[in-house]
Amino acid sequence: MKLYYMPAACSLAPHIVANELGLDVEFISVNNKDHTTEQGQNFYKVNPHGYIPALELDDGNVLCEGPAIVQYLADLKPEVGLAPANGTFKRYQLQDMLSFLSTEIHKGFIPLIYAHLAGDYVETARPKLEKRYAWINEHLADKLFLMGDHFTVADAYLFALTGWGQAQWLKSYYNTPIHFDDLENLQGWYKRVKSRDAVQKSVLQEGLDLH
Repeated sequence: MKLYYMPAACSLAPHIVANELGLDVEFISVNNKDHTTEQGQNFYKVNPHGYIPALELDDGNVLCEGPAIVQYLADLKPEVGLAPANGTFKRYQLQDMLSFLSTEIHKGFIPLIYAHLAGDYVETARPKLEKRYAWINEHLADKLFLMGDHFTVADAYLFALTGWGQAQWLKSYYNTPIHFDDLENLQGWYKRVKSRDAVQKSVLQEGLDLH
């Protein structure tokens, strides 16, 4: 399998999941400016949309959406428990959370990441994103992780997104006008996820610095 990623992007989530599972995956960096891989391949031939992540299977099939990719990877080793079993209500709860992260958190960051283009719209988008994070903070009040006491693919996804506003080590990539210093439950969760071996390994593989 090949996982196509860009450093510090949302593709950090499946990167973490692959390392959590100990899967044999080739990680291939993509240049965001010209959409070529580190080997000079035209990335549009892998994903016609041109964005990451993309997971290319050994049989040539490709998945191009993060929530689908992380669930696919988790199902390769269900015994690890990064996603509940298919068909269970807990699996639908996980999908519910992944959809929330994708539509409310991930998309909510876009105007802030491109604040120089978004202009005054940032002042509309930021309060909405802050409200969503306030809900997450409350949700984590009695939980170690998003889905309970066990780390799942949803935590990997939220970690990748939260780094855009939280992590000093991403400031060279993103300088979003938002911070989460007053969200204590989120801060505790972030530290727990950050300390995981697979997370630290993934960050270093992407050439980032946790400090």
